[in-house]
Amino acid sequence: MTTPAETTSAAESGAPTSAVEQRLAELGLTLPEVAAPVASYVPAVVSGSYVYTSGQLPFINGKLEATGKVSTGELGHSDEPTVDPEEAKRYAAVCAINALAAVKSVIGDLDRVTRIVKVVGFVSSDPAFTGQPGVINGASELLGQVFGDAGKHARSAVGVSVLPLDSPVEVELIAEFS
Repeated sequence: MTTPAETTSAAESGAPTSAVEQRLAELGLTLPEVAAPVASYVPAVVSGSYVYTSGQLPFINGKLEATGKVSTGELGHSDEPTVDPEEAKRYAAVCAINALAAVKSVIGDLDRVTRIVKVVGFVSSDPAFTGQPGVINGASELLGQVFGDAGKHARSAVGVSVLPLDSPVEVELIAEFS
């Protein structure tokens, strides 16, 4: 699997411009370009002191790296491609990074983020799969590593039958900023 760090290197994009981006760099990650919408919406909207992101898919270098239902493979009912829960957890982290890129696109500097308020994660699940919280932990854990206590958030982890482009995961977030 390609990691978010492979989307762009620090040498290509220059040194990190904020403390948040520095923490990402310390984790071996960089912010990608904001993913182009796949329908009629914008990646993020500011309302008052909050940024609401649209659902972000795990695009890496503009490509959806995996498709299909998340399944342990033990009791799966799907004839479709499946994605291992640990792999899906890594993709949830990619979604979170893509969401941060969307936040930065509307507020200019991630150091302005004072709190990640809410994360909503969707997991395209085989009917027998019930580990959605563990998958979305990929996003939550990354946000905690990047923002510390300000990254602790309320959250929903929802199993769904299908996601756009047959993505295995999708993550949206609400961030407060000053």
